Amino acid sequence: MGCGHYYEPTVTGDTAFAVDANAVKYGPGVLREIGDDAQVLGMTRVMLLTDRGVAKTKHVAVVREALQQAGIDVVVYDEVAIEPTDTSFLAAAKAATDGQFDGYVAVGGGSVIDTAKAANLYATYPADLLEYVNPPIGRGKPVPGPLKPLIACPTTSGTGSECTPIAIFDYSAMHAKTGIVSRRIRPTLGLVDPDVASTLPAMVVACSGFDVLSHAVESYTALPYTRRAKPEKPRQRPASQGANPYSDVACAEAMRLTGKYIVRAVNDPNDHEARERMMFAATLAGIGFGNAGCHAPHGMSYSVSGLVKSFRSEGYPEKPLVPHGMSVVLNSPAVFRFTARACPERHHEAASMLGAAHSNDANAASEEEAGRLLADTILGLMKATGIPNGLSAIGYAEADIAALAKGAFPQHRLLKNAPREISLTDLEGMYRDALRYW
Repeated sequence: MGCGHYYEPTVTGDTAFAVDANAVKYGPGVLREIGDDAQVLGMTRVMLLTDRGVAKTKHVAVVREALQQAGIDVVVYDEVAIEPTDTSFLAAAKAATDGQFDGYVAVGGGSVIDTAKAANLYATYPADLLEYVNPPIGRGKPVPGPLKPLIACPTTSGTGSECTPIAIFDYSAMHAKTGIVSRRIRPTLGLVDPDVASTLPAMVVACSGFDVLSHAVESYTALPYTRRAKPEKPRQRPASQGANPYSDVACAEAMRLTGKYIVRAVNDPNDHEARERMMFAATLAGIGFGNAGCHAPHGMSYSVSGLVKSFRSEGYPEKPLVPHGMSVVLNSPAVFRFTARACPERHHEAASMLGAAHSNDANAASEEEAGRLLADTILGLMKATGIPNGLSAIGYAEADIAALAKGAFPQHRLLKNAPREISLTDLEGMYRDALRYW
């Protein structure tokens, strides 16, 4: 694993990579320990963010009770939107500002954890929403200083948001997703309790599981950090710095676990081993992409989600919505066929770690073979877990390709992290390839 030559230095490239990680506690029942954790972090008045669906579960009740037993004042905010928007981010930020909290707790999926990050940021350093948002959509202003402590408690096995310095939302004016990236917004502590996965609907497990897969494969095949320009100051080194030896380790194990367990986890709700292993894979992938960054499948997913027409998915709110993990993986096979040219050995290795049966040496694999092998491996997992057959199955057609590509093209942070340069025409070609797979 690793293909050492992938990190051969270039004349203008960086010579160092940064390892950033927050504290993570993993294991059955760790949600019950949150009162002590919050005390250690100095919390006395907490904003507990969740969404209305998760608010009805025992997980929120367990967390709230543990905090209150520790003598902490808890205010529940359950207005988080699934697939948050600029409007929902601002509403949470206002509630955070009004509440004058000294700590935050997020109990939910990536939407909840990302919203908590944003609420913490804008309540601590008030600004226009676009001030901290990634350019070219936002102004990309650095976060001025440290935030209040945030404890993230994921309830889905996919986003890894408890480990990442990223908060994503739908920007309504553009019908596309964008986000905030700063090491300052990374949660202080992630509490990962695999018991929460036992009650998840099958399609939620599938979509979140393919988010895990995509985080890991994209980070492993991303532009290596040595090909990114060396920053003028060390503090300017981006959080999404490209593939590096540290992220490789986490992503490799996340791919191995996902390839082995995702089908079992989706198709058998009583397979507790498979669901627990997917929870662990999600955290590993979060550590990996939190230090490397994703690339084109995620960049392309944002317009797939933002331009949704009437598609609805089982297990999600009754409204037009393409779940994030689904919007990502529907692009992935097409992307990896395209990017394999840049690093066929990496694509070949990724396929192998996901469980592909083959006999060829990774270093001898042709570009076409490597791209096809990785794409076919992912497609096999998609078929086995009920993921729709390409973008056409969720309502898109040839006539939508131009709009999809136009919506994705401003996602510079992600597209520029791909191992190959991607033009608008390239995006159109990949969307076309993703319309139907089998």
